[in-house]
Amino acid sequence: MNPFVFACITPHGSEILEALSDDASLMARTRRSMNSLGHAMHQSAPQVIVVLTPHGTRAEGQFAIANPERLRGTVEHHDHAVVMERLVDRDLARDIAQTALADEVPTALLNYATSEGPLSCMPLDWGAIIPLAFMPEVPVVVINPPRAFEFTPHLRFGASLARAAAQCGKRVGLIASCDWSHTHAETGPYGFHEAAVKLDTQVVACIESGNFEALAAFEPRLIEDAKPDGLWQTLVLAGAIPPHVRRVEVLSYEVPTYFGMICAAVHAPKPDVQP
Repeated sequence: MNPFVFACITPHGSEILEALSDDASLMARTRRSMNSLGHAMHQSAPQVIVVLTPHGTRAEGQFAIANPERLRGTVEHHDHAVVMERLVDRDLARDIAQTALADEVPTALLNYATSEGPLSCMPLDWGAIIPLAFMPEVPVVVINPPRAFEFTPHLRFGASLARAAAQCGKRVGLIASCDWSHTHAETGPYGFHEAAVKLDTQVVACIESGNFEALAAFEPRLIEDAKPDGLWQTLVLAGAIPPHVRRVEVLSYEVPTYFGMICAAVHAPKPDVQP
């Protein structure tokens, strides 16, 4: 069973948003793909969107679920800024946490300042802001998975997430916000490493085939050299949507700067048509 009305793997480079770019052609291919994913999410009419991000508030060794009343953040680039605020679906956030904890997956439910009211607000990170800019403006649940090399908890958390989504009675969308190797260019902040092309080539193949679980077999040395930030979110998605109900469509892959970006849709299976 796939409890999500639509799911996707998205990048989160700032310049995907034209408002943050001085060169609209720089990430044009990815931007077109993001518009397509946003259109599909709009058509699916979610009532809440769960965002898996590598850049949110962390709780080391735990799946950190933001649970304030609101999330608010700013992304700045080239002297431009995009500000976003979203309400949090606190009922679903709590249900996901309770289900994961019952499944013995280490999970933290996070808030700030007061249990409710105007001060109950946490940062919304760029890993969430960039993809959400293309999506319907509905309440969200933002989750930051831990970055460990033991990936079994990510698959288990995904299963807990799916069960909570199925039981909540709402139309739930799911975004795995992922950039890939960050060592494609000597001019980038992490320099160049030949592992970047190697890892990204394998990632594209895994996603195209729908075999997300294969990402868990990557060697730690390869991950450290290539520096992706998408493995952890994609493995949560793998646990949430089992292989037999995945229909994966890779819209694009490109490396316009120093990091790889993949846009992919994960659809529910088409119903059987009876003669």
